[in-house]
Amino acid sequence: MTPRLDTVFAALADPTRRAILTMLLEDDMAVTDVAEPFEMSLAAISKHLTILTRAGLISQEKRGRVKWCKLEPDALRDASIWMQSFGQFEAVNLDAFERFLETELPQRPDPE
Repeated sequence: MTPRLDTVFAALADPTRRAILTMLLEDDMAVTDVAEPFEMSLAAISKHLTILTRAGLISQEKRGRVKWCKLEPDALRDASIWMQSFGQFEAVNLDAFERFLETELPQRPDPE
């Protein structure tokens, strides 16, 4: 495996980071909004976001005083190709991946 794939799989290994990716499937989010449903500090969430950014799974952009996070959907392409080389995995269908994550991860509470 290439170092890039190692980074992607390491990022996906953490349930908090997978939950963040699920949240970003819906839309871009401010860092503070990403942190809201988690019972951890903003600094801890920022570390998770840094790992996801380094893996290329998300991008972060400063807009005014707010830092926004955006899912990079093509980031899983290399991992999908690698898994296909075993012949027992199908291509990653991002819609199916989203449905899988929604069933496997706890739902975010609705904002009031």
